[in-house]
Amino acid sequence: MKLGVIVNPIAGMGGRVGLKGTDGPEVLEMARKMGAKPESPGKAEKALRTLVPLKDRLEILTFPGDMGENEMRNLGFEPLVLNHLEENTTPEDTERAARMMVEKGVDLIIFAGGDGTARNVYNAIGEEVPVIGIPAGVKIHSGVFANHPGAAGEIAFNYLQDMEIGTKEAEVMDIDEEAFREGVVTAKLYGYMRIPHMPDLTQVQKSSGFADEKEAIAGIAEKIIEEMRDGVYYIMGSGTTIRPIMEELGLPNTLLGIDIIKDKKLVASDVNEKQILDTIGDEPAKIIVTVIGGQGYIFGRGNQQISAEVIRKVGKKNIIVAAPRSKIFSLQGRPLLVDTGDEEVNNMMNGYIKVVYDYYTESLQDVKGL
Repeated sequence: MKLGVIVNPIAGMGGRVGLKGTDGPEVLEMARKMGAKPESPGKAEKALRTLVPLKDRLEILTFPGDMGENEMRNLGFEPLVLNHLEENTTPEDTERAARMMVEKGVDLIIFAGGDGTARNVYNAIGEEVPVIGIPAGVKIHSGVFANHPGAAGEIAFNYLQDMEIGTKEAEVMDIDEEAFREGVVTAKLYGYMRIPHMPDLTQVQKSSGFADEKEAIAGIAEKIIEEMRDGVYYIMGSGTTIRPIMEELGLPNTLLGIDIIKDKKLVASDVNEKQILDTIGDEPAKIIVTVIGGQGYIFGRGNQQISAEVIRKVGKKNIIVAAPRSKIFSLQGRPLLVDTGDEEVNNMMNGYIKVVYDYYTESLQDVKGL
């Protein structure tokens, strides 16, 4: 089996510094000056780690350095490295890599990047060879991407073992970054590529339905972990939506209780209100909670340890609600509910709050304090 691996090492660098992408050398240079760090190599390794059990049966073709070689060697592979590169990679490097891999007869190409990277791969190979995208960019509108990085590795693993799974056409789309920075989203269809036909693991187009709940929750976990910051306490709420975050971090989880982590390590387990307040002190902290399905409560039912005093101390802006769309849709338009027993805090929570739906999607939902 031959697998082509392409990593766009600059994909996604503009996101955390608010640049809405990294298309073009000027924007990339601006991102670097603002302190942006490469993120796609880490996401690529996360996806490709799934393929380690196939190491002795796979021939890996990739490009030098962070375009794939480093990631594969970090995982114990000995890839065939094609060509050479200058210090700064370009879209032309991505296109050249894809063409060379097709010429070498790869069975599948897995690439890490965003919509711009997908366009580069499409420009080079069209529908000649199946592909799957590891979502690592700021813009993810194309249907060629997996639900989240881990799902991309799972797709590649399954397809390479059973190519009779078949493929389907998926859209390659991109938006105008300059317009996006002005708040205007204009997506354009550039063409189609073939992807392994595993609908539960690939991105649902924004114009239709929503992803399988299990995959949505896995995507939520990956997204929240990616955005965790060093030196910040995270108060982890109860429930099965929060549990995968802890599992992904390799930490024990109190399913019906509250845990606290910092620097991605468990600090305190199954804590009460006083223990939460004593642990976080005056340090920065965030709360991660889910929604009680069918009821809509985010505070006051099943997580009373996160009391009014804890919420007041952390602040509404530092509360992250994680819930697949199926939970929100089950409310049939009703608001999320807060019942802390403290009228001041209940009123503080009135308005809107961000809800993480899956790896790609966030939404503002109405909150009502009781």
